[in-house]
This record gives sequence, structure tokens and C-alpha cells, in this order.
Amino acid sequence: MGKIRKTVLTVILCLTSMFLISACSPNSDNSLDRIKKAGYMGFGITNGYPPFCFYNNKNELVGYDVDVANEIAKRLGVQPKLIDTEWKDIINNLNAGVYDCIVSSMSVTDERIALVNFSIPYYHSKSVLVVRKDLPYKSHADMKGKIIGVEAGTMFENDAKTMGEVSIRGFKTSDQALLALQNKLIDGVITDEIVANYVIGTKKFSFEPLGESFRKDKVAVAFRKGDNALLKKVNEILKTMQEDGTLRNLSAKIIKGKYR
Repeated sequence: MGKIRKTVLTVILCLTSMFLISACSPNSDNSLDRIKKAGYMGFGITNGYPPFCFYNNKNELVGYDVDVANEIAKRLGVQPKLIDTEWKDIINNLNAGVYDCIVSSMSVTDERIALVNFSIPYYHSKSVLVVRKDLPYKSHADMKGKIIGVEAGTMFENDAKTMGEVSIRGFKTSDQALLALQNKLIDGVITDEIVANYVIGTKKFSFEPLGESFRKDKVAVAFRKGDNALLKKVNEILKTMQEDGTLRNLSAKIIKGKYR
């Protein structure tokens, strides 16, 4: 009887080991099949960041990120589902399963790589400090003791900290920070160079960049750890969008001010 029990226990342990190995293997990743079965793909996105994602006068989400998300869904043969999310919650909600990926101008950083996986870049960005033209500032050093506005929880906040003795004021969106600058509530804003130029051009704000850019970043789509099949497929789609000129054509809409 003892030998039989030992044999049964050995078989159970072997089966358990096989199950664990199978569960951890790449073949158990159903992320792409899940999307296709559902018929839609959820995208986490944050508004208030023109021309990448914002509400137009028809209360529609528009912008470069929105168009990229819609094109990815189209090439996957599913419907896009855009889920407007506050930036501070965007990664936590991804990992909680609220949506399938993030397409929201998220720059690739070591800190974020520890939490999510990234696609190949779909554009590159620079962070800059902008000020009102009527102010006498000539360099970052002139901002000592001044109030710098940033979108809270972003890399722009880290950029502000490198400036030394400045007061940092966080806003829900970059759009709100730029409006505060226009209304003379703060002394400068750190944001994406494209965002700054777009706001200056479309809203006729009298701003100008001050000093050198803080950094240049790769911007990519973020996925949950383990959703490798979906990541691989989206990388293929983004590469094709680069090669067939789709990303170039979408970025041209920014230059021409067509995101309204």
C-alpha cells in the first residue's frame, strides 16, 4: 500500500509540475485571441494634451494618440474603445485590466519598464520650458524662486525638480497648466515641445521656449506584463504604419493644425 501511495503522489507531483510549466509558457498567452474574441480593444488615454488627446468643440476625443489607437484597432479587425483616464491612475488601471493597453504619449523610462512592457516607439518627444514673451527671462537660471507648472505625475515634474530652487505646481492636465500661464498665475510651464508649439499656434498664446530642452524621449504603447502576443502583433502593425507612411500622414495633421 505504501508503494502505491508513493507512486500516486509522484504522479500528482509530476502533473502539477507540468501544469505550472504550461501555465508559465508563452503558449498560455491568450492576449491577442482575447481581443479578437471580444471584438474590441480598450485603450487607456488621458485628455487635456493637445494635439495628442483632447476634447474638441463637439465633445469628441481627438488627436494624434486617438488616431494611432483607432488605426491599431482597425488593423486588428476590432473596434476601438477609448477610456479617458486620469494620468495618475493610467498604469494601475492597465494592470487591473480596465483596458488592454495605453496609447497616451507615454514616454519609455526605466521606472515604467519595471511595471509595463512597451512597443516600438510611434513618435519621439522633447520636453521644454515655455514662458510668456512679456517676461524678461533669458535662461533656466532666471527662474530661481519662480512657479513652474507641470502635469502632475509626469516626467515633466521630474524635469522641474532638476531646475533647483523653483516652486512646482501640479495640474491635472498640461492644457490647464498652459492656461494658468496665460492667465499669469504661474511663471512657466514644462511640457512637450509639440504640445507647446500647437497651443501657441492654435490658441495664439504669446509664449516662447526658454533654454535648451530637458530630454528627448521615445513614446510607445504600454502593455501588461505577459501580454506578449498582443505586444508582438501591435509592434508589427506600428512597423507597417511607419513603412506605409501612416504615422507620417497623421503627424502632418499636427503641423497643419487639423486636430480641432
